[in-house]
Amino acid sequence: MSLSAEAVERLSTQSHEIIARYPQPRSALLPMLHLMQSEEGYVSPDGIALCAQILGLSTAEVSAVATFYTQYKRHPNGEYTVGVCTNTLCAVMGGDAIFEALEEHLGVGHDETTEDGKITLERIECNAACDFAPVMMVNWEFFDNQTPSSARGVCDRLRAGEAVAPTRGPDSVPTFKEVSHVLAGFNDGRASQGVGAGAPSLRGTLLAAEKGWQAPGPAGTGGPSSEQGTPTAPDATASAAADVQNREARSSGSDAPAVDPGTKERAGTEAGKPPAEATRGENDPGTGTEKKG
Repeated sequence: MSLSAEAVERLSTQSHEIIARYPQPRSALLPMLHLMQSEEGYVSPDGIALCAQILGLSTAEVSAVATFYTQYKRHPNGEYTVGVCTNTLCAVMGGDAIFEALEEHLGVGHDETTEDGKITLERIECNAACDFAPVMMVNWEFFDNQTPSSARGVCDRLRAGEAVAPTRGPDSVPTFKEVSHVLAGFNDGRASQGVGAGAPSLRGTLLAAEKGWQAPGPAGTGGPSSEQGTPTAPDATASAAADVQNREARSSGSDAPAVDPGTKERAGTEAGKPPAEATRGENDPGTGTEKKG
């Protein structure tokens, strides 16, 4: 679709807000492409032309960037991008099975969009969340410890228009256009929502506190750094461990023994249990009743 005069004016104003953050205007191109994507759901020829005009670049220069990065879509994208990690660890833990189940369930393949325009399915590279494998992302929000059954359930709820909360992160998954606007540098107020890290990722910090482990100080000092006013390594480790435990107690996806009854349950988990436990009792892979464990 063509950009309306109103959209061009609004996008130009926001583009100049982005440009003002950088010493060189052309450095603003990456967030500006996300901005264009937030308008149309993909980086269109009109969006490329507008970026080029504002930055004084050729459309070829802008296209070279837009075609290099996979987060920029060159054709209309679904309201939600569902990405299944099929790199080695996720694959052996079930990522391939999840992707195949979603292909069949949604009737689309890689980088294809469902007829209702709700979901674009993707195979994606490592999500840097191997301790929660297999991992699925929806608009780059984490859905940990998934199974074919739980992944299908997430997709069904998204297509039904329900608000779905990721395992970690905001209280609900934003749309593709909304998250593109955030990636352009415009805060949506969701950054402080939800738990930021789960117990498996933070286990090392807890072990260090329990065992009194500490990092060595600078070479040649013979011990940990203890500059005046700076917490020693054991103090810092204990403080970090306490913070981990406090966050776990507030998270519905944690190992915390007690959960506030009002805590929002996150997709793929049962309140008060690690995500991996949410699918226990399922025993038929690929049918919606598979067992994980």
